[in-house]
Amino acid sequence: MAQMNLLHAINNALEIAMTENERAVCFGEDVGHFGGVFRATSGLQEKFGKSRCFNTPLVEQGVIGFANGLAAQGSVPIAEIQFADYIFPAFDQIVNESAKFRYRSGNEFDVGNLTIRTPYGGGIAGGLYHSQSPEAYFAHTPGLKVVVPRNPYQAKGLLLASIRDNNPVIFFEPKRLYRASVGEVPTEDYQLPLGKAEVVTQGSDITLLAWGAQMEIIEKAAEMAGADGISCEVIDLRTILPWDIETVANSVTKTGRLLVSQEAPLTAGFASEIAATIQKECFLHLESPIARVCGMDTPYPLSLEKEYVADHLKVYEAIKQSINY
Repeated sequence: MAQMNLLHAINNALEIAMTENERAVCFGEDVGHFGGVFRATSGLQEKFGKSRCFNTPLVEQGVIGFANGLAAQGSVPIAEIQFADYIFPAFDQIVNESAKFRYRSGNEFDVGNLTIRTPYGGGIAGGLYHSQSPEAYFAHTPGLKVVVPRNPYQAKGLLLASIRDNNPVIFFEPKRLYRASVGEVPTEDYQLPLGKAEVVTQGSDITLLAWGAQMEIIEKAAEMAGADGISCEVIDLRTILPWDIETVANSVTKTGRLLVSQEAPLTAGFASEIAATIQKECFLHLESPIARVCGMDTPYPLSLEKEYVADHLKVYEAIKQSINY
């Protein structure tokens, strides 16, 4: 075990994957000698050479188009989109090519070796172009997997599982936690299961569900609620697509209440899909309406970031409203 922050854990996972498989290649904007804008790929070019860790032009659709071609030919591309806000120029390549390659060829060809890493979310005073959480766009796309870790241990295990999965995976990294989240991480190789949520804290009165950086927010709110005698069950979804309906439904059947929190805006966010599904699965067990605590339906602000975010105080108030319904 070693103390690592989120960046170190991601870098360690990349190093393990590239050491294990000589067909694994890492590329993106500034990921080579510079090590990426957040230094997640530091030292990889020095260790594996310029043919396996290299820079690309600032053309996101080109980065993913190139990655699709490599994956189709049997390589293991690990492509970085510098910020999730700039993944949209590559939207066509991801949604119409990466996600559908296997289906359109009747399983003759696939790009299942593809992993796309990208930092997402706010909390770094990045304003409207460096703070967005676009996971819901891709959750609407069959053929992809969408994964979001909450801490260094999860990041390493989930990234290695994503790289080795036989489906294209978008791996959203909570940039606010890159250096802020520190924990014990095994130095050896390990994987964590995709498509499986984790019950972080057992509880009996209400289920709190989130993913990525929002997890520490709901955990803080759960502590505040606990001081009031409210027992919160805290779940980390971990994988947005496919998501673990069974674990969440079992929890809500027990607690009778559900609060879902996401960084992204309220309308048509992934929390809406969760609410609709759990309402159907657990209708007769619900003691109050399913609550969603999310970002606002505005572009992500710079000067009013603290007012915009779904912080622990907003979650705490929503917990009390649900309990007192």
